[in-house]
Amino acid sequence: MLVKTKAIVISSLRYQEKSLIVKCFTQSDGLKSYFVQSAYSGKKSNQKIAYFQPLTILEIEANHKNKGTLEHFKEIKLAAAFQTINTDIVKSTIVMFLSEMLHHSIQEEEKNENLFTFLETALLWLDTHEETSNFHLILLLEITKFLGFYPDNSETDFKHFEMIDGIFSPFQGTSCLNEHETHLFKKLINLKFDSDQKVFAGIERQILLKILLDYYSIHLDGFKKPKSLDVLKEVFS
Repeated sequence: MLVKTKAIVISSLRYQEKSLIVKCFTQSDGLKSYFVQSAYSGKKSNQKIAYFQPLTILEIEANHKNKGTLEHFKEIKLAAAFQTINTDIVKSTIVMFLSEMLHHSIQEEEKNENLFTFLETALLWLDTHEETSNFHLILLLEITKFLGFYPDNSETDFKHFEMIDGIFSPFQGTSCLNEHETHLFKKLINLKFDSDQKVFAGIERQILLKILLDYYSIHLDGFKKPKSLDVLKEVFS
């Protein structure tokens, strides 16, 4: 079936000398993997390596056979040309980290147009704003809405957040955050992309990042912490 759709690049893996295997989150079909032959040969100008950088937003035309095998692009172009993400070291590090997080988090190979729209809107916001130090934290928390384990914030007066059930609790059980961690987590829940980005100190961001990674690990089978985590910590240290 010939499909025209937007697609966000999740990962690309070099195959042999000249080819690529590219995993995309498509607007039309959810996760899809594509084989890009001779990506490094320079013969096909519409399949440049630059198109397959982490979280690039593409417009593609592709043959989807839907047989569980690798699909093939027919046409490809940028849906949005980033102005700052690829040149700003902080933003490019955030994007590299988030692409790994999505690679390990989005497991269902089915259409999820709401998640696609959210990711596209968030990436365009990142590209056009300067104060972005909490972007990755807000995005990781918001994505849990689409993955099915967003915290139940109906009892936020309680002093502890219970990680397994995703609820606030008056008692500190073995799987609960302490009072300070819970306080930071509540502040993050109320944060938006356009909020004051200086609301957290650097060490507080590190604490929140660890909380979020642990939360993902609890709720997603086989979740792996990104290899780029150390690079991200270095940039924000």
